[in-house]
Amino acid sequence: MSTNTVPQVDPKHYRFSKYCGGERWKNYWYQADTIFKSGARTVLEIGPGDQTVTNLLRKNGISVTTVDIDPQLKPDTVASVEKLPFPDGSFDAVLCSEVLEHIPYESFSQALKEIHRVSKNHVTIGLPHAGVVFLFRVKVPLLSYVTLFFKIPFFWKTHQFNGEHYWELGKNGYSRKNVRGMMESIGFNVVEETIHYDDPAHCLFVLRK
Repeated sequence: MSTNTVPQVDPKHYRFSKYCGGERWKNYWYQADTIFKSGARTVLEIGPGDQTVTNLLRKNGISVTTVDIDPQLKPDTVASVEKLPFPDGSFDAVLCSEVLEHIPYESFSQALKEIHRVSKNHVTIGLPHAGVVFLFRVKVPLLSYVTLFFKIPFFWKTHQFNGEHYWELGKNGYSRKNVRGMMESIGFNVVEETIHYDDPAHCLFVLRK
């Protein structure tokens, strides 16, 4: 299934003072870290946003091709994640963070198929995760931090389209189990599935073909 997806936010949405809070910086770090650990030399970044991760990867010698449906963001290629204009296995890795919630859940499977098709091996997918966070952190002198962290998803809440997100992980009908199962049905092996205590609003999936 393919939809006539259109840009949902004005480019001003990505202004530093509005967009780049502390958790956003940690989210960028975690995204980039998965790519560095993969050893990829060529990366397709779907939805580069303010291009912070793009520039970080490029400064570390990685060839990054950006794709977005909004030409105002000046991606290398203007296209939808549901129909990527690249041959099979074009990139060592694909990075797609905070993108797939912007398309209807019915189109999620098609987007995953396209991501699977154009990647050689590694894929990083980031999704928003709704829920209540419980965090306790203490630092003992001369010892490392002790961190206790867990999160209860909003499994009882029904998501309402807010002009940007068609769905969010953790809400009724969009459990991590269901999303993981869809990824596996496409042919991915889910090697990591993490919600970090210092970036609790997102869940990061690391996939292999």
